[in-house]
Amino acid sequence: MKGPMGRTLAPRKLPRERRRRSLTAEVLPRLTAPGTHLTREEELVLEMVESSLRLLRDGTPLGDVKLLNSALRELRYAFKVFAPFRHVHKVSVFGSARTAPTAPAYKAATAFSQRMADADYMLITGAGNGIMRACNEGAGRERSFGVNIRLPFEQAPNEFIRDDAKLVTLRYFFTRKLIFIKEAHGVALFPGGFGTHDEAYEALTLVQTGKTRPMPIVFLDAPRGTYWKTWKRYVEEHLLRHHLISEEDLGLFLVTSDVDQAVAEITGFYRVNHSSRYVGPRFVIRLRHQLPAALVAGLAHDFKDLVLTGTIEQGLALPEEREQEPELNGLFRLVLELDRAKAGRLRQLIDRVNRDG
Repeated sequence: MKGPMGRTLAPRKLPRERRRRSLTAEVLPRLTAPGTHLTREEELVLEMVESSLRLLRDGTPLGDVKLLNSALRELRYAFKVFAPFRHVHKVSVFGSARTAPTAPAYKAATAFSQRMADADYMLITGAGNGIMRACNEGAGRERSFGVNIRLPFEQAPNEFIRDDAKLVTLRYFFTRKLIFIKEAHGVALFPGGFGTHDEAYEALTLVQTGKTRPMPIVFLDAPRGTYWKTWKRYVEEHLLRHHLISEEDLGLFLVTSDVDQAVAEITGFYRVNHSSRYVGPRFVIRLRHQLPAALVAGLAHDFKDLVLTGTIEQGLALPEEREQEPELNGLFRLVLELDRAKAGRLRQLIDRVNRDG
């Protein structure tokens, strides 16, 4: 479009309502036309549209509709922000927003995040002050994400992530927590308040119950600090002693005050293990290289309690994987029908693969 002086002008942005109606008019008739072959993604989107329409039929209150609408919109945007970095390993970091830059925990967080960035990881923080600022500072803007939350206090983005394209600001804690865990390949926790403990137990619960992929969880204190040692003693005396968790569950996390040990815990988890996922009832561990047949046989024998039916086998990508993630087709796999109630034993299996593989 030409302006009055002959200059080319950018097209005017349509108001949100017009854009929304234009997109609906363009896409829905095509997806709902008789005989149209839909991809799996298109089928699922249509299911989402149908669920949304049922809200009207159900007489859902306006406040509930607003909640669902806001949650869906901010999740869609967060997925878009993270999508270009899908295959970059990331660590979600939690800790107090009130930690001063002079505090030992702040310095430990800065050193840890710098070390992880040097190992080609990216850091995901809550984008605020304290530990979050320390980690964005240590990792640098290029290797930082910020997942901010709208609060009446404590939560303006820090200067190391402010105005960055990798900063997302969300309204709800539950969508924020979903992004933190969904995008993470590891979790690091520094001393903090209620929110830090909430996020710690969220990560532990999701890994323990198999609702997210196995990942290293590190509780990192300042040098000679006792914050997480005291917490671990509580877990042992009040959870383990009363059989509220299993002995193997203690292997799901590491408590340390040593930055080197924390970095090694996370990077070592991916030494041979590349990634993992479920394909139907089968659990698939992708490997950075093929394992010796003798090691696979030893794993099948020593971890047979992990398998519901069959055994542990090594092979190439399953058909579903070849279609959905073709970029990983060249990796070997360990495949088993996993007893999902044994997350601690699964962690021991992955540790063994990393150690002996």
